[in-house]
Amino acid sequence: MGSMLKMVTLANTWLPLALTSADCVTGAAQNHTNMFAGMDTNCSFAGRREFVGAALPGGRQHWTPTPPHIILRRIHRNQGRPVMKSITAVVKQHAKSLIARRSLMLGISATAALALMPLSLPVVAQQSEAEPIAVGGLHSFELRVSDVERSLEFYQGLFGAPVLNRLTDTVSLQIGDGPQYFTLAPVRRGEQPHIRHFALSVPGFSLFGLQRDLAEHGMTRTVETLFDGRSPLELANLTWTERLPDDSQDMTTENHHLYFADRDGIRVQLSSPDACGSGEGPQATCNLEPAPEEGLIELREINHFTTYVSNYQLTNEFYRNLFGLENQAFQGTFPLLGLSDGRQFLMFVGGTQPGEPAQPGRIDHASLNIENFSEESVLERLTEYGLTARPEGEEARPLQHWVSRRMPERGGAPGGTPEVYFSDPDGIHIQLQHHTYCGGGGVFGEEC
Repeated sequence: MGSMLKMVTLANTWLPLALTSADCVTGAAQNHTNMFAGMDTNCSFAGRREFVGAALPGGRQHWTPTPPHIILRRIHRNQGRPVMKSITAVVKQHAKSLIARRSLMLGISATAALALMPLSLPVVAQQSEAEPIAVGGLHSFELRVSDVERSLEFYQGLFGAPVLNRLTDTVSLQIGDGPQYFTLAPVRRGEQPHIRHFALSVPGFSLFGLQRDLAEHGMTRTVETLFDGRSPLELANLTWTERLPDDSQDMTTENHHLYFADRDGIRVQLSSPDACGSGEGPQATCNLEPAPEEGLIELREINHFTTYVSNYQLTNEFYRNLFGLENQAFQGTFPLLGLSDGRQFLMFVGGTQPGEPAQPGRIDHASLNIENFSEESVLERLTEYGLTARPEGEEARPLQHWVSRRMPERGGAPGGTPEVYFSDPDGIHIQLQHHTYCGGGGVFGEEC
């Protein structure tokens, strides 16, 4: 069950925060003129009650919010004065209540203009002062494709991957023994096929707790980006939730996914370790469908993502501060930020452009570790599946394969560490490596 969504003034800015009818309302049940008359000073602003939000359950709507322009004026006058002394206590109190979409829309309609306005006021804390968020490793990614059924047939035939979930027009496929997976979703209006985002697992996942943690790292909370309407750079340094594409009329924490975008507008999802594409929490279940037949290549796990950014040094520093990551190896001047078991990593490459990025970042490829890897056997199986070799010196086209040899100056083995790639029906690039690959030296890239 999920918690009601409110809009509250928090740390000199407007942020959506999960509150229940029990939050900050000690003794308020008997009060018929001010629903929040009993809240303590931790929930007040200079002695006033400032709430704008969804209707309360039971029809109790006898409180009157202060007009938004008055609140904003007071915020500017009182910059630096804390609005909430402790968000943690509120988050821990959230009860298992449920709110229907219709009720939520009634509340949002009063504040939509305010919620959608740019949020540029000071944040709670600077990123360097906040504690890192502990992550478990890579968890999933999403491919935006031109034809979901065609891509499903392609990937199931190649990998023999079972379906984990189907939600309206999206399909999630299991990687190895799970719980890692990848999702196939149709491109939206104005999009080209691409890797939309990657996800990291977070032990002890708490949507509201992570929203607080991201805010402490300088992220600004905003409303759901309906229909992917914002450009990547407009999403930079924002965090939001997205509702799952199902038929439920309920708005709960379980049927939302949590995202943020880094300084280059790269979307990152934070997920519970056992999530399988149908939401977060114990109510989210997998609906396993075996593949029609065995694939030619057996997947083991997600290994890494390589992303092009405007300033790789600043981006690496951002992820080190946010998640406490350390260098696992180097490929030339580019560090690999290690995750989880010593094999998984994030790699950010590009220039050293000063200032704010002028162009959005781009996830270039996803890399998967596989069983029974050798350069020759993988190329043979890809060719058997109908892919052709990419001509030397040409850009890859859909349904081609090629090999890049990483030489010692880029951390590879003498003679080159082979790295095998293919392009899917939409031209999206996928890398395949030995299950010990960690991006380092050695014949299999296993020395880190």
